[in-house]
Amino acid sequence: MEYDFVVIGSGSGGSIIASRLSENPNNSVLLLEGGPDYQNFDEIPEDIKLGYATGTHLAIYEHHDWGHTGLVGDYAEAKDREIRLPRGKITGGSSSINGQIFLRGLTHDFELWNQKGLNQWKYEDVLPYFNKLENDLDFSDDFHGSDGPILAQRFPESEWTEPQKLFYEACIKEGYPVAKDLNLPDATGVGPFPCNNYQGIRMSTAIGYLSDARHRLNLTIRSNCYVTKLLVNNQQIQGVDVESNGEQFRVYGNKVILSAGTISSPHILLLSGIGPEDELKKHDIQQTVNLPGVGKNLRDHPMNYVKMGVKDITKLDTSKPMLQVGLRYSSSSAPEMPDDMILYMNSYASEGDYRDILFDREKNHNSELTGIQIAVLLYLATSQGSVSLKSNNPHDKPNITLNLLKSELDVKRMAEGIRKADEIMHNSELSNFVTHRQSPSDEILSNEKKFHSWLRRSTLTGNHMTSSCSMGIESNEMAVVDQNCKVYGIDNLYIADASVMPDAVRANTNVTTMMVEERVSEILNEKEGLYTQLLDGLVDDLSEISKELLDEREA
Repeated sequence: MEYDFVVIGSGSGGSIIASRLSENPNNSVLLLEGGPDYQNFDEIPEDIKLGYATGTHLAIYEHHDWGHTGLVGDYAEAKDREIRLPRGKITGGSSSINGQIFLRGLTHDFELWNQKGLNQWKYEDVLPYFNKLENDLDFSDDFHGSDGPILAQRFPESEWTEPQKLFYEACIKEGYPVAKDLNLPDATGVGPFPCNNYQGIRMSTAIGYLSDARHRLNLTIRSNCYVTKLLVNNQQIQGVDVESNGEQFRVYGNKVILSAGTISSPHILLLSGIGPEDELKKHDIQQTVNLPGVGKNLRDHPMNYVKMGVKDITKLDTSKPMLQVGLRYSSSSAPEMPDDMILYMNSYASEGDYRDILFDREKNHNSELTGIQIAVLLYLATSQGSVSLKSNNPHDKPNITLNLLKSELDVKRMAEGIRKADEIMHNSELSNFVTHRQSPSDEILSNEKKFHSWLRRSTLTGNHMTSSCSMGIESNEMAVVDQNCKVYGIDNLYIADASVMPDAVRANTNVTTMMVEERVSEILNEKEGLYTQLLDGLVDDLSEISKELLDEREA
């Protein structure tokens, strides 16, 4: 079989790429997904469909997951700590199992990209694609989309749980500004999180994009297909090797788009001989292209908690969303990195919580309520991890080392965030709601050496891994793809997922990943001649308008 486009992975990236490419009836598109595909809405399991159902925050990690694990770090306090790294194994990928926080990257993020030479990815360049993908039900100004496939909205204050209201009021008391819309380009302060959830339904890319696209005759979706290798001949992509239900077959494509995610995209490249020379030689893989950056520069958002008991456990309603309100602020430890921190209140915490799930401490995760907790996330970490081969067997999962809090600056900012969360708990009306701090203990918090050691031993992944196949200019030896997301050294091979971000954005990464897909889809469609010069001019005009709007806002 031969197609114009073969898309590997139907997650937040691949679903969009396949949908947009198949809008051109002259394109034949094959979308390969390693997990199941629920073709009808009624077939979708409730723990996938209902984003805020009771117990969903536990159930989603038990099914439809690739089963990856990784080391927290390669340094003393972390090298023996292996945690689960949930990744969606289903059409929609991780957009089908994540927390549905619909935050965009900030202007600061894309200015950093621009400083790295990526001058086609400035904020005014990407804003039209952010707008294109969304239908924001709360705001309809020039910074928001109103007819995109993904519905987004914020919980009105009347629906906030009591812990969320108290957290919001506490942040205002601490002097933080109110941010009614955290998706404005320079948004900072406390306000309701935008969520891609509508009336309790998780608006994944499978629902938003594939629901209509799957009926097109030129789009073929194949589930339960595991890609084992890319086929390359004379530096030209030819197709892919695939396994499904015990059978092996080969699919050919004029262009191949790798959208397998931050873990699997570098894994597939390495298995195909594309990556660092020493890594390939170590596993007896014939080198196709020497790209030292494949699997390197892995970024994430480190996360930890302040957990408190509550005076009246009956006030914790597990049928309500766990998080509705967030605080974005700048740490004092890194003034050159504005808005690098996020705090949010979990409306309830259980004995078998997220930490136990990641460490797999309990076979049947105990959901007995214990209190509430404030999550602290470092949204611009300086530490870097890696994805590497365990062997040349495609069924052996890769080695993943996150290196969370490896740098002293990251430890310092996380420590500051934990202390900030503790202050918010105790210096506000929340103090009348809670009893004692369950974690970290007074002994740990009062001793800086013990505190920093505890942070490195207990900090978790925010599940926002990026940058393992980084975009960069040609002179950057660690760059894997160019500004069009084409893989260096291989014709017609592209990567379109979170792995191409040169650094993690200061937001949950799902929306920025979607933006990348919209942009790459347009690049590929333009190469196929779908868009006329008139439409090209219109996109340029939109970028110019975006720049003017941004200039006006800053003035």
